[in-house]
Parts: sequence; C-alpha cells; structure tokens
Amino acid sequence: MTSEMNAAIPGLLNLLVFGLVLMSVGEAGAAEAEAQWAALLSARYETLRVQLGHNAFQKPLYLESNEAPDGVSGDVFAVVDFPFAKAKAVLNRPAQWCDILMLHLNVKFCRVVGSGSGSVLNVGMGRKFDQPADKIHQVDFTFGVAADTPKYLKIRLDADSGPLSTRDYRIVFEAIPLEKDQTFIHLTYSYAYGLTGRMALQGYLRTLGRNKVGFTVVGRQSDGRPRHVGGVRGVVERNSMRYYLAIEAFLGSLSAPPPAQIEKRLHDWIDAVELYPRQLHEMEPSEYLEMKRKEIARLQGAVG
Repeated sequence: MTSEMNAAIPGLLNLLVFGLVLMSVGEAGAAEAEAQWAALLSARYETLRVQLGHNAFQKPLYLESNEAPDGVSGDVFAVVDFPFAKAKAVLNRPAQWCDILMLHLNVKFCRVVGSGSGSVLNVGMGRKFDQPADKIHQVDFTFGVAADTPKYLKIRLDADSGPLSTRDYRIVFEAIPLEKDQTFIHLTYSYAYGLTGRMALQGYLRTLGRNKVGFTVVGRQSDGRPRHVGGVRGVVERNSMRYYLAIEAFLGSLSAPPPAQIEKRLHDWIDAVELYPRQLHEMEPSEYLEMKRKEIARLQGAVG
C-alpha cells in the first residue's frame, strides 16, 4: 500500500461516515413524514365521522372539491369493508392500478412500462364508446409508493399532460386501518390548466357537458330540490367518484376466484355508478359491459 493511499484512507472513511449520516437523516425524515401523514388522515377520519354516517351517498363516503384559477381537485374519503393489510398488499403494485383505471369508461387501455420505482402507467383516454387508436389520447402516469408501513399506505400517480390541453394530473391514494377489518381511504384527483386548457374545458361545458352536475349541493331550486355544483368542479367530482368506485369494485372483486374477478368488478362498478344516475349515468350497463370486455380482450391480446 502506497503512502498516498495511506493518507487518503482517513478522508475516505470520513466520506463514508458522512454518507451514512445523511442516509440515516433521510430515513428519519421519511419516517417522520409518514407518521405525520398517517396522523393527519386519522384526524380527518375523526372529524368526518358524522358525515360518513349520514349522507346522500348511501354508504360511508364524503366528497369535496376545490377550484383555483389554474386547476381543480376532488377528494373522496370513505370507509370500505376490506382489511387494510390485504388492501395494502395489492394496491402497492402498479399492475393493480391498471386494473382499477380500466374500469373508468373513458380509459381505453392501461399498460405498465418498466418496473419498481421507475414504473409508468401508459393510459389511453377516450370517449365513452369504442374508438380507433389514433383518436385515443395517451397519458403517462409515473407510479410511486410514497409510504408503505404496517399502518399507512400512500400511492401517487403523476402525469405531466392530459386530454383537452390539461396538465399536471395527480391521483393520490392513502389509507389507514380501522377496527373490524375496515379501511379508511382518501383519494385525491386533480389537474391543472392554462388558457388553452381552460378554453377547451369551457367548450366541453357549453356542449357535451352543459347539463351535467357534480355532487356538492350549492343551493335549492324553486321547487325545493337540491341544486348541484356544475362547471369544472362538477367534472372533477364526477371523475373523482368514478375512480373511487373503481377502487372499491377492484377490492370487492378479490373475493371471487381469479377467473371471475374481471367480470365481478365490471358489474360492481357499473352497478355502483348507476346508484347516482343524475351525476354518473353515461351509458346503459349492457353497453358498458360490452365495451369494456372488448377493450380488456384487446389489451390482453396485445400484452400476450
């Protein structure tokens, strides 16, 4: 060993120790963040107990939405009759999120590209009927497990761009265990838009979306019936609910034998959607089932 190497050893050891210190600080910071996220979700569950028990959704569910000058978001909080440990074991994998997203009537295909922390969900977005490939808008969601502990799970799906010139799509899922093998879930669905995106959305709202509403009651009509929110808040509330119901249907399908799971979740999703016809009815259940069977068969054929 040369004298130069002997002289370098203390410096190398210092660098190694410094690196280990930084790693431990990073791990401690991540653990602290995970604990804070879990505590915040637990506190939110406590504040929502009344709303979860008494609402118009016919299930323990609470929905809220927010609109800003450059974006919109929807949040769904719900209690599901499914053990947290079992939910965590399947929802921390990207392929299962493709199964979930495929239930949405506007999702035409979903493929996982890459693996681990570098996984990307290549998602095709289109209209509520069968479309040729060149008419489908492709959105790439990066998949990330932000936290995965025995008492807390957080998943992120992020996409830079989306349909109608929208951008910065975020689907954030988090969950904590409850008693009696139940799980408390929080789903956030949001996106942003600039001038072009806002104009595209306004064009949609003046045409195809002009009579559609969300779930939040913002007043009363002359006959006393509730008046529901419209506009982009209505759009994000409808899609937030569709994605939440997809998670619920996916978890429920796991009770069936593997060959029957696809059919079960398709039926369960459309049945759940039809509980809210004013907001979510877009096509007859038979049409939805036929369309989705074709899309899934086409996707399985492409993968195979």
